[in-house]
Amino acid sequence: MEKLHDAGKARAIGVSNFSSKKLGDLLAVARVPPAVDQVECHPCWQQTKLHNFCQSAGVHLSAYSPLGSPGTTWMNGNVLKEPVIISISEKLGKTPAQVALRWNIQMGHSVLPKSTNQERIKQNLDVHDWSFPDDVLAKFSEIKEVFIIYAPSNLSNTLMRIKHWYLLMIV
Repeated sequence: MEKLHDAGKARAIGVSNFSSKKLGDLLAVARVPPAVDQVECHPCWQQTKLHNFCQSAGVHLSAYSPLGSPGTTWMNGNVLKEPVIISISEKLGKTPAQVALRWNIQMGHSVLPKSTNQERIKQNLDVHDWSFPDDVLAKFSEIKEVFIIYAPSNLSNTLMRIKHWYLLMIV
């Protein structure tokens, strides 16, 4: 990728799903640092450590699935049904999706929402002419970040030599 960048065939290099550790390792050896790290990020998985690292390293954080991943087996909960999100949306007269998207934007992240519903697409675009006051923004810290990882035995070296299926809760 650096050769493509040097040749002018790529304006920037980006990575996806890099943790702060992986990103730090890359930055230690990269001649051309990545411009962006694209990760799942939303109010129920705020990725605070990665957010702070990206800010300090000058790497933009781009959030895919900014409305969460309802129905996935590894994520516990649904962003749009999170009580804090619902409370804020009711207080501000916005949809829960608008609140979740605005949180990412206000954190400085770009967002990549997905919808096939024309009305929701319009609503999702209506997040730029307003912002959260500081007291409302502070409410997001009340959201418990819980996700579930199912790890098969063949990932034992990666996940602390796990020999069987385990359910890991990370809070």
